[in-house]
Amino acid sequence: MERAADINMAANSIWGAVLTKCFLAGQVFCMHGKIPLGYRISEDSVRTAKETDDILIKAVAHTAHGMSNYFRGFLQEAKRHFLEGVKFCERSNHVGWSLLAHHHLAETYFEIGEYQESIVHYDKAASLYEQNKMSPSTVNLNRIGMAKAKVMNNEKSVDLDVLCSYVHENKVKRFNGVMSRYIGEIYLNLDDQYLSDADDWLEKAIEADKTNGMMFHVGQDYALYAELFKRKGDQSKAKENLAKAIEIYKDCGADGWVEKAEKDLAELSTSD
Repeated sequence: MERAADINMAANSIWGAVLTKCFLAGQVFCMHGKIPLGYRISEDSVRTAKETDDILIKAVAHTAHGMSNYFRGFLQEAKRHFLEGVKFCERSNHVGWSLLAHHHLAETYFEIGEYQESIVHYDKAASLYEQNKMSPSTVNLNRIGMAKAKVMNNEKSVDLDVLCSYVHENKVKRFNGVMSRYIGEIYLNLDDQYLSDADDWLEKAIEADKTNGMMFHVGQDYALYAELFKRKGDQSKAKENLAKAIEIYKDCGADGWVEKAEKDLAELSTSD
């Protein structure tokens, strides 16, 4: 991808250069924990987009910078750029980046507690993948995400067997940890009787994300694992897992997530 970016720059192809750089920013660097680098690249792409009337460039640049902001933990900025990305993707009929924009917008709405909006965008992402006959595993990722948001929206009639089957049918390795965390979060928020199930799925998530080098997601796994121990009343384990999440977030450059986790850790320490 870096060679492709260099070739496009040498050929003075702004569109090609922005596309390859944005792919690197959102799908490579941020995913693997090099978030500040991804952020700088996508920020530069947004500046380039502002200097052109090309709506395809604007669609890709805003979506990628939304992803970089999400991974850094700047959720309101992420939301703003994703909404811009969706707008320009729809105007240009750019399906691929529209799918990314809707999925990550759903993630962002979930994290800021706007669960109904999260449901809408998970559903939109799943529907777009189905309509375009693309990646059944990604369809299922968004279906599990939608179920997770529904549970948080007090819509708790979810088919756990079907949702768990999506994980076992998954063909995209980097989804293994995310899907397992989603399932763990569903179990965690359904009822206390499912806490042992949540524990099992979160352990699977941590193992899978570590194996696949998805370091930011490992941080999220540990943060959710801390919430599980908090529900169990095990403050020591909760603090231990939050400390692990903070360390990983710091290594990744996920500043906003560090701040959130440190606040949660301080509240735990105060309640001792």
